[in-house]
Amino acid sequence: MIKLIEKIEGEAKLNFNFKDNKIDFVDIEFMSTRNIENILRGKNAFDALVINPRVCGICGHAHLIATVQALEDCYDNLELSNKAKIIRELTLNFELIQNHFKWYYLTMLPLFGHKQQVLKATFPSQLMGKAIALFGGQYPHTSYAIVGGVVCEITEIDIIKLQHYIAQTIKFVEDNLVKTESENFLTCKDADVLLDYEGDLPDILRQIKKEELLEYGKSYDRFISFGENSYFKKGKSLKTKVSHNISVEHVKESEMPSSFAKNVSFKDKYYEVGPLARAMVNKTPLIADAHKKYGDSIFSRILARVCEISQLLEHSKKLIKDLDLSEQSYIEPSIDISQLNSSGYSAVEAARGTLIHKVEIENGIIKNYEIITPTQWNLSGGTKDKQGVSQKAMIGLSDIKTAELVFKSFDVCSVCTTH
Repeated sequence: MIKLIEKIEGEAKLNFNFKDNKIDFVDIEFMSTRNIENILRGKNAFDALVINPRVCGICGHAHLIATVQALEDCYDNLELSNKAKIIRELTLNFELIQNHFKWYYLTMLPLFGHKQQVLKATFPSQLMGKAIALFGGQYPHTSYAIVGGVVCEITEIDIIKLQHYIAQTIKFVEDNLVKTESENFLTCKDADVLLDYEGDLPDILRQIKKEELLEYGKSYDRFISFGENSYFKKGKSLKTKVSHNISVEHVKESEMPSSFAKNVSFKDKYYEVGPLARAMVNKTPLIADAHKKYGDSIFSRILARVCEISQLLEHSKKLIKDLDLSEQSYIEPSIDISQLNSSGYSAVEAARGTLIHKVEIENGIIKNYEIITPTQWNLSGGTKDKQGVSQKAMIGLSDIKTAELVFKSFDVCSVCTTH
């Protein structure tokens, strides 16, 4: 049985195979591509800063940050001010936050039988878009981050505006998602205690328990995160055992015969990426408790993504305090890129998980460019003997509607996947 899955920033086709009225295997197919990696070959390296943010309309900023960091990795002894680093991290935080609101209110709520909450999705997302635009001039598809820093010179007035946007977003969370002070949510260490609160998130979590969905969505219980900054840690988690000694060298792509997407594995195994993976690597107490009780189910996956909203809002407040406006925004590289014959890579944490960019340059011209997106990790199309993460999470379910809920709990992005 074939099901076309829409409302995932693009579309995908799922071919369900049933055995004894249970899903026995799911073949995942992405049906189109724009071949951006091919478009980049032969272009000036700096052209990637304009082209790559257009890989996606929702997480394009993550592609910008991944691009500029991959290009900067091609240089030796490149200088970057702390101010530029903080500004880049702030804007990336804001993109993750706005994505999580849209995913929850526009995608997940209807799958639980609730009305799609358009205004609740767009109000806080608009605030975060404005916050990014303070630095980038526009959102989406900004190209304000360049090799050597950023091109914005923000003022104290901009900081006041930024703090206002963050405060409004925090108030929205407290008035709607979890109806309590953010400090209570952030310091909560027991997932079941969270169910005693009112709000849009506890409502869905209680529904999952009431309808006995706690076993749904479980996969390999393997998590990985390569993006590293002042908040996120690099590492992998096998159930609850965390190791930070991982290398991008062990990340491999492979072709999917029936799809324009490619599989991604680490040491020949499939890993889940995204907010749940980041929380497991970071050992976030609330998510660790949810995982201990309910494993890598839709309960834990949904909670981790929404919890990340408050975590990043709070961390962004701390980053703003560390921002020194007197520092340089941009430090010109000591060598022109036209003289470079080098390669570089980057790994950043996008809304849906680890995003990797790899570039090879000859005399400043792109010889090869490789983009590995989060959805490639989560939606790798394996075989019956070796299933991808989301494939395994749907095995054993009795109906396609529930399978769609599990599938979308990974926050799928089709256009990123095939780029």
